[in-house]
Amino acid sequence: MNTLSYKTVSANKKTVSKEWVVVDAQGEILGRLSSKIAMIIRGKHKPGFTPNVDCGDNVIVINADKVKLTGNKFSEKEYVSYTGYPGGQKFISPKELMAKHPTRVVEKAVRGMLPKTRLGKALFGNLHVYAGAEHPHEAQTPKAITL
Repeated sequence: MNTLSYKTVSANKKTVSKEWVVVDAQGEILGRLSSKIAMIIRGKHKPGFTPNVDCGDNVIVINADKVKLTGNKFSEKEYVSYTGYPGGQKFISPKELMAKHPTRVVEKAVRGMLPKTRLGKALFGNLHVYAGAEHPHEAQTPKAITL
C-alpha cells in the first residue's frame, strides 16, 4: 500500500484559485443570505479548505437594499456602537441604517460571521456590497449564483 498518497494537502496563496461570484439579495432573508456569503468568502465550500488561509472567493452582493428581516427585527433590532467616550454608546435600528447606508446592514451581518482575527479582516475585503443592480466588477467576469 502506498502510504505517501495519504498526505494532507494544505492550501497556500500560490495554490488557491479565487473566483468572483455575484449574489442577488433581492427578497432574501438577511441571516440566511449572510451565512451562505460568509461560507463562500471563507472558502468552506471548496474541498481544499484550509482554516488559516484566505482560500475563499470574492463575493459581489447586488440589491442589498431589498433584503428582508423576519419578524419585528426591522424596527426593534439594535446595532450598538461605542465611541470610547463616557455616554458615547449609540444605538441604531436596521430601518434607520437602511435609510442612511443601505449596504451596511448586509456588511454588518457578514462581518459578524467571519473570524475576529487578522484573517477575518482580510477576508472581509473580499466582500463587495452594492445597493442597486449594477456593480463595477464586470472586468472580473463574475459568475452569478443563487443561494
